[in-house]
Amino acid sequence: MNKTADQGELAGREAGMKSSPPAEMAHVLSPRRIKFRHILISLGMSVLFFFIFCFIVLHGFIAWVLSNPTVAPLYSNPKLAKNMEYEDVSFQALDNSRTMHGWYIPAAGSNKTIVFSHGYGANREETWIPMYDLAHFAHQLNFNVLMFDYGFAAQNSKEVATGGKKEAQQLLGAIQYVKQKGAKEIVVWGFSMGAGTALQAGLKTHDVSAMILDSTFLLEPDTLYHNLKQQLPLPEHPSLEILEVLLPVLNGTSLRQIPYPEVKKEDYPFPIYFIHGTEDEKAPYPIAEKLAANQTSPISGVWIVQGAHHELIFREHSREYLRRVSTFLAQVNASLSQAAK
Repeated sequence: MNKTADQGELAGREAGMKSSPPAEMAHVLSPRRIKFRHILISLGMSVLFFFIFCFIVLHGFIAWVLSNPTVAPLYSNPKLAKNMEYEDVSFQALDNSRTMHGWYIPAAGSNKTIVFSHGYGANREETWIPMYDLAHFAHQLNFNVLMFDYGFAAQNSKEVATGGKKEAQQLLGAIQYVKQKGAKEIVVWGFSMGAGTALQAGLKTHDVSAMILDSTFLLEPDTLYHNLKQQLPLPEHPSLEILEVLLPVLNGTSLRQIPYPEVKKEDYPFPIYFIHGTEDEKAPYPIAEKLAANQTSPISGVWIVQGAHHELIFREHSREYLRRVSTFLAQVNASLSQAAK
């Protein structure tokens, strides 16, 4: 009996050993499982951080491209293009941050001057408008004409585009220059970001008589993202927040330094004629309607052109374009003459 019991007890112990691993084996397996889990977590975190890094680098590239537009060199001049006599001129930005260069096209005996404010990625010639044709038109209306390059468009310049922060000071310098040349009636004719820059400059000057603003682009979060999503399927957030951090690093300008809230609610003390196309893919036309609605000058107005594209309205509707602009300029001149009496 005792022998049989001992055999049963021994068999039970063997079965127990088979059914549950010894403590030593548990201690060996547990660290392996933990180590494998740590490897998976580390791998997942590495992949996540890699994608975050690529996402930020992509936005850094976008911010760099926005700050450094490619601008073609000058290819002609007013004499060659339209047989207009001109002077090579230079003047200081209002804040003396840089010297500006341009062409002054005089009209004999005239104290009326149009200052052209070109757009982003262009220079004073802005060939796709084309600017020479409008300069010739203005000159035929007996306006002196100033065509100049913003800092980012100047030849051999390393200056970046700032969405109007620096450019507004440069435009104010141009306005001051033509005033010193004897201009009594100063009209700023702006295109795209040059129009948005004109509105920013208009907050700080009393020397402007009127503005003509074509395809107004105002750098603000909404228009920035509107352009961004047309190129890449990026989320609005956090893309805007990342760009807000990166832009000051690359061009020294934060979106908060662009006075777009003030511009969007300002009733300017001079008449403005807004021109915009419904097919503008860079600056949606409701912005022009909103800006125009704020103006109380009886001469101010807005022309929303069905089917027209960004900065191509003159090309697409040249006759109507010139008729409307000449009518507006005549009204401005008549108003100033009446006020002078």
